[in-house]
Amino acid sequence: MDQGNRDEMLGLLAEAVGSVTVAHPTRVAIDGPPAAGKTTLADELAVVLREQGRDVIRATIDDFLFPRAQRYPRGEYSAEGCYFDTHDYHALNRVLLDPLGPGGDRRFQHAVYERTGDTALSPPVTTATADAVLVFDGVFLMRPELIGRWDLRIFVSTALEKTVDRAVIRERRVSSRAEVERRWRERYIPSQQFYFATVHPTDHANIIVHNDEPQLPVWKTQTH
Repeated sequence: MDQGNRDEMLGLLAEAVGSVTVAHPTRVAIDGPPAAGKTTLADELAVVLREQGRDVIRATIDDFLFPRAQRYPRGEYSAEGCYFDTHDYHALNRVLLDPLGPGGDRRFQHAVYERTGDTALSPPVTTATADAVLVFDGVFLMRPELIGRWDLRIFVSTALEKTVDRAVIRERRVSSRAEVERRWRERYIPSQQFYFATVHPTDHANIIVHNDEPQLPVWKTQTH
């Protein structure tokens, strides 16, 4: 494992992106538990890549949710529901990952859902450049429906108990501490435990970023 400051870690990730040689846009997954720091890391990496002259497509699993009426057939706090009923992987592959992959026409949409309004989206179709980079963050990105679609796989690892504290801070304006803790302890953490037990996502990652201390991250590069 290596340890350094935030800029050093981002430089390593950007170098890893640059080392991918494919004849289509590079599809980068940034996986990890809720509140692990995936979105922040993805945003920062996108900035670094753009500064290097890359055309970056920034997207997130939160824009590929099923409508709320379909997401909770097992109950709002169901861990199984979190894993099995939340995300529209068929749409994600169809409108984004497959068009940017081998044999794709590079004509993509970056979202199919708007969470605040709980409404379906159909943004304009955009054509990516051949050397573009998709930086995509979200939970459960190493699961069987998606694992073959990524050209670089990054996992942001954080102690699950630490994610509860981060979530309380992040959501304190919209949810009480009790509400956040219940959601994490009954739904999100058990769903991650199930994911780890069945999929072993860190085994599939090219790079694991240990993000307990975001300004002093530790990272490990793995060969497959």
